Amino acid sequence: MGILVNKDSKVIVQGMTGSEGAKHSRAMKEFGTQVVAGVTPGKGGQNFEGWPIYNSVREAKEKHGADVSIIFVPPAGAADAVLEAAHAGIPLIVLITEGVPTVDMMRAVQEIRDLDELSRAQGGKGIRLIGGNCPGLVTNGECKVGIMPNRIYENKGRIGLISRSGTLTYEAAKLLNDAGMGTSTTVGIGGDPVIGTTFADVLPMFEADPDTDAVLVIGEIGGADEEAAAEYIAQNMKKPVVAFISGRSAPKGKRMGHAGAIIMGDVGTPESKLAAFKAANVPVADTMPEMIDMVKAALNK
Repeated sequence: MGILVNKDSKVIVQGMTGSEGAKHSRAMKEFGTQVVAGVTPGKGGQNFEGWPIYNSVREAKEKHGADVSIIFVPPAGAADAVLEAAHAGIPLIVLITEGVPTVDMMRAVQEIRDLDELSRAQGGKGIRLIGGNCPGLVTNGECKVGIMPNRIYENKGRIGLISRSGTLTYEAAKLLNDAGMGTSTTVGIGGDPVIGTTFADVLPMFEADPDTDAVLVIGEIGGADEEAAAEYIAQNMKKPVVAFISGRSAPKGKRMGHAGAIIMGDVGTPESKLAAFKAANVPVADTMPEMIDMVKAALNK
């Protein structure tokens, strides 16, 4: 069944009637995802290519039993869209939008943590945010909630993939596919400084997933998420883990692609990440093809 999403997930799209929301709604439907409705304030009651449109997430959830929302809303309103979904009780929220103001994301992430804690205390499923600035997630052959190319994820595999980089996510998934392994579930956690779900949040899900045999972690310079992941792996993971760190040649103070991929002082350096993974006995590849060879080697131990 994979982690986080599967063939039973019911997805609403916030911002469905915009160009990006429309394009990716079609692609998710073509993949086989149960896209049940769209939400665009002011357009409630309309029909968009067969999907009903609602003014609010709460109304869409009540009418269709949705348990996942994916958000294609411009940066200025994206954090509010996240919080609308959270307060409506959507257990899994995926924020694709890039460039959301950091202060807005800090507010949204903290509020979601509080709502998650409250939900679980009341016996609910909790509330989780994936992203922002992420490609989404996909369980092969079952459900895609994101913007990944469909063809890479059609065949079921048994390698869990977690990545901060969108394009490297696709490249790694294709390389695994071409090598005859494939992915079980792929989770793009996003490349911004403040995100809702980290490597260390996803690793225990893969550790518990019977359909995943090994995990591939694709990190970047900047932040300390990779170090936290290495600590979790060392203390808790029994399944093999292989890593790749992009941006290792970037100069300090120079942002490379993602807003979170920046080295400030001694924080976020490739050396600290490599040392952390080495201490956790996690092999780190120098190239993408080498990463695939390391996965094979880890499975054959």
